[in-house]
Amino acid sequence: MQTRNKIFYFLAVCSLFVVACTHHDTEDKKIFHLNLASPVTSLDPAFSSDQPNTWSVNLLFNGLVQLDSDLQVQPCIASHWELSPDRLRYTFHLRNDVYFHNDACFPGGKGRRVVAEDVVYSFHRLIDPKVAARGNWVFNNIVDTLLPFTAINDSTIEIRLLKPFAPFIQRLSIPYCSVVPHEAIEKYGLDFRSHPVGTGPFVFKQWDEGELIILHRFDNYFERDNAGNRLPYLDAVNIHFIANKSTEFLKFLSGDLDFVSDIDAAMKEDILTKEGNLQDKYAEKINLLKGPYLNVEYFSILMDTSNVLVKSSPLSMEEVRKAINYGFDRKEMLLFLKNNRGVAATCGIVPPELLPAGPVGYGYDYHPDSALVLLKRAGFENGVGLPEIVIQTIEQYQDIAVYLKDKLEDIGIAIRIETIDPRLMREMRLNGTTVFFRSSWIADYADAENYFTLFYGLSDAPPNYTRYKNATFDSLYTIAVAEPDAVVRGKLYRSMDSLMMQDAPVVPLFYDEIYRFTQKNITGLEPNGLNMLDLRRVKKD
Repeated sequence: MQTRNKIFYFLAVCSLFVVACTHHDTEDKKIFHLNLASPVTSLDPAFSSDQPNTWSVNLLFNGLVQLDSDLQVQPCIASHWELSPDRLRYTFHLRNDVYFHNDACFPGGKGRRVVAEDVVYSFHRLIDPKVAARGNWVFNNIVDTLLPFTAINDSTIEIRLLKPFAPFIQRLSIPYCSVVPHEAIEKYGLDFRSHPVGTGPFVFKQWDEGELIILHRFDNYFERDNAGNRLPYLDAVNIHFIANKSTEFLKFLSGDLDFVSDIDAAMKEDILTKEGNLQDKYAEKINLLKGPYLNVEYFSILMDTSNVLVKSSPLSMEEVRKAINYGFDRKEMLLFLKNNRGVAATCGIVPPELLPAGPVGYGYDYHPDSALVLLKRAGFENGVGLPEIVIQTIEQYQDIAVYLKDKLEDIGIAIRIETIDPRLMREMRLNGTTVFFRSSWIADYADAENYFTLFYGLSDAPPNYTRYKNATFDSLYTIAVAEPDAVVRGKLYRSMDSLMMQDAPVVPLFYDEIYRFTQKNITGLEPNGLNMLDLRRVKKD
């Protein structure tokens, strides 16, 4: 009996030792825990059309170029490039130390070096109608239709354009343009969405859909810091999926998450001051990182005069559209509903960061007297005789619609709010069956052209859901995107923004801001205007 007890005691001690060692090993690993409130639907970069997908893809893949924290284009897989004098031919030279992740799709399971044919394959796949990639628009009407992408040799690729397009190099920074190996696509087919193979700082390990994604550090990643240390610093990334933002923040406060992006509107009073800073009770526990976000929130107005719904709507009248724009206080709206998070959109549709600095001279501020004058000019003095206007929105933005309704009714504009399911809203926008509807646009890249393409007359829906057409605007667009001088192009962009605001196909609300919360031991996670998640230089102490 005594011997048996000794054996049991010995085994118990060993078990505790193993558990302790295992726990210690886990503690030594730098694992970054984050949450996504919306599900990831694909880890294939060709389908990275929303933030959860894009954030995940950005950790796994690279493109020819990338953006720095100031949204300036920098080398990535391409070490450098040239543009021909006629601005129709880009020549990219690839690094020779970029490797795909180790995977069973390669002989021996060992990842091989990236060559120019991989880039050609990836770009052709993006525009292949059979693939039906969400990012196929990136090259539409821009690259040569006969011979768009050519591998000159293993380290050189040539891209030919149909016409000069100044924002092209910015477009190449979009995750859609990530480089993928043909072996992985051939082996996994449609399952590549859940078995990604890239060149990025982290390697895919596990995906329990709706529950957890696990990524490990890629030990052979090519980028290094200024001291020559290989990136990334983290050992692993665990992506959790908690749909409730309040629960997410409580998990963050308990230390289960290292990072949270944004907070639930119901919690804003408890966490943030009226100035949008951390309340004192949180300031010593967590960090708040904030900065400009290239996201504009607005309401769109259908402008297709051949549409029966438009013909019967008072919104077909420019004076009514302008009256709505003058009829509410954007600054007050931000204070009441957003704790001053964001900047009142009293200029145009483009965030100020993407246009030249200086006086604007156009846009709409709160001016109810001007709204009343415009209503009278339209034949609806003090709103008398003006038909009821329906605002269609989704539940998430209902508070803004209610604010708008209350303010516009003060000047005689009768509003009815319809809260629509997001999927139905997307269909209605696509089919032109909603006249006044909630919209937002997060920039795909850091050039104002990304916003103007929403209103270019030759653009279909998507992205031109307003069906806005203006011959002068279209002419300026054509000139601007071909203009190589950034200063001249900026002035043309200003003219376009001003012209569109005169026609008022939209009601801009606010230019958004990024709010990121991190634990005190997290460094290197800086906000950027595209709100892209970059963990290469993040440290967890």
